[in-house]
Amino acid sequence: MAAKSDLNEIYISSSPHFHSGHSTKKIMLSVIISLLPLCVWGVITFGIPALITILTSVVSCVIFELFIQKVTKRPVRVSDCSAIVTGIMLALVLPPTTPIWITMLGAFFAIVVAKELFGGIGANVFNPALTGRAFLFVSFPVVLGSQWLDPATDAISGATMLSSMKAGTAVADSDLYLQYFLGSRAGCIGETSILLILIAFVFLVVTKIIDWRAPVAMVATVAVATAIAGGDVLLSLLTGGLLFGAVFMVTDYATSPVTPVGRLIFGFGCGLITFLIRQFGGYPEGVMFSILIMNSVVPFLNKIVGRKYGYKLQKKGAKK
Repeated sequence: MAAKSDLNEIYISSSPHFHSGHSTKKIMLSVIISLLPLCVWGVITFGIPALITILTSVVSCVIFELFIQKVTKRPVRVSDCSAIVTGIMLALVLPPTTPIWITMLGAFFAIVVAKELFGGIGANVFNPALTGRAFLFVSFPVVLGSQWLDPATDAISGATMLSSMKAGTAVADSDLYLQYFLGSRAGCIGETSILLILIAFVFLVVTKIIDWRAPVAMVATVAVATAIAGGDVLLSLLTGGLLFGAVFMVTDYATSPVTPVGRLIFGFGCGLITFLIRQFGGYPEGVMFSILIMNSVVPFLNKIVGRKYGYKLQKKGAKK
């Protein structure tokens, strides 16, 4: 029998705490559909190395999730396709030349450490794919931070447009803007084609899989801050992983706020930290760290702008 002090306790499940007409599997399948064009473009741009990285990441994530759920004797939920989504996202934020064993290690960290040890889907505090990439980034900085495959020359380069912008040596024209918009540039597998990312954004918003507030707030904040600092706004939006992170990472159900106001604040914070790292930090890119930092304050955002349940709002002038 429950103790008297426990009778008034309310127990709730992990986030997200809102109802949707979509099942988890349907949401994941929709996200996979939106990611597939980026996968195809990545393979077209970077060749077989990109395909190997994508397949390695997806298969590893599925196997690791199945393994940890069996070992911990929890329900096997591989069929919900969330591990596939994590695998694709992890691969798309990795350079195409990432060695197979490093990709597998990132998949292990993303699924086992960042997701399952927190309780599985919906209970994780940090985005699993970004957490896996962050682990690899700090563990193997040369592989993930200074070696980029240039699709125009098929050569390995140590410089990116972001690093050139940080050094003040970047020169852009209309042809370069178009090239970056279409996706013919060095970078991670899934971040190069801005056009395909925007198409995915429209698809996910129209199908009500994601909310527009956090992505728009993040991108707008970077744009405004860059303009105030006197930088090239258009180039700052077209380079790096800003658009990919805004569309696919800040909209993660479990690691983003549940309220409209919370999402705007979340997106603003991600954009501001991204700009500050790009402008003043030791790394040329700040998207990954900005999202992970803001993931940690999501419970606080949900609390200060929480939605009250159990009653209807009274209209002004209505009788109580």
